[in-house]
Amino acid sequence: MRILISIGMTAFLLASSAAMASNIENLAKSLAKIRGEVETLQTQLDAEKEKHSSKMTALASQLADLSVEERRQKLSIEKLQQSIEKMGVNAKRSEQSGERLKPVLLQILSDYRRHIQSSFPFKIEDRLKAVSDIENNLNNQLVDPNKAVNQTWALMEDEIRLSKENGIYQQTIPLEGEKVLVDIAKLGTLFLLFQTRDNHSGMAKRTADGGWKFEILEDTAEIERVKILFDSLKKQIRQGYFEIPNPLRK
Repeated sequence: MRILISIGMTAFLLASSAAMASNIENLAKSLAKIRGEVETLQTQLDAEKEKHSSKMTALASQLADLSVEERRQKLSIEKLQQSIEKMGVNAKRSEQSGERLKPVLLQILSDYRRHIQSSFPFKIEDRLKAVSDIENNLNNQLVDPNKAVNQTWALMEDEIRLSKENGIYQQTIPLEGEKVLVDIAKLGTLFLLFQTRDNHSGMAKRTADGGWKFEILEDTAEIERVKILFDSLKKQIRQGYFEIPNPLRK
């Protein structure tokens, strides 16, 4: 009987050792698996950190580009304001002689035309026509030079106001070789986004030579952002945080 008990105890101990060894092996496998998962997550984390760093660098670059564009627009507005002041001084000096005022005003209108041709691409044709109308009336003696000064003054004040207003308008733009009537979302004189009648979205972008071109957006997220902006402006929501495509992004 004692021998049987001893054998049974031995068998029990052997079984326990085998189970323990199996448990240790399973635990080791689990630890190895967890370690592998941790290493994978660490690799992913490092990649995300690098991706985030690259994104922040890109955003910083885009922000710098936007700051340059903003300064460009402010400088343009300052030149217009200087033209207005110059025109006022010349008008006072020439109040008694319309003929002396006429060449000064025509030169200012010529400078103003060049400004419009290279400026923000909002209703360019309409703005140029307003200049041409004053020039033609002056040249054909259909308007008194002093009155033309007031008309030119009003045009330039409209130009300055343009840089401060946000809203939705309609405009014909050159798009992929055609003239297309679109809805325009204008944000000051920095951002101009559009929607076509066939549900395409796009924006005006600066070109390498300092001009502007209209491009259709392909990115689904950017298209959705434009849609949200249009919906908000149509509902007269003109303040708040809006995420929109960057027209200066390369």
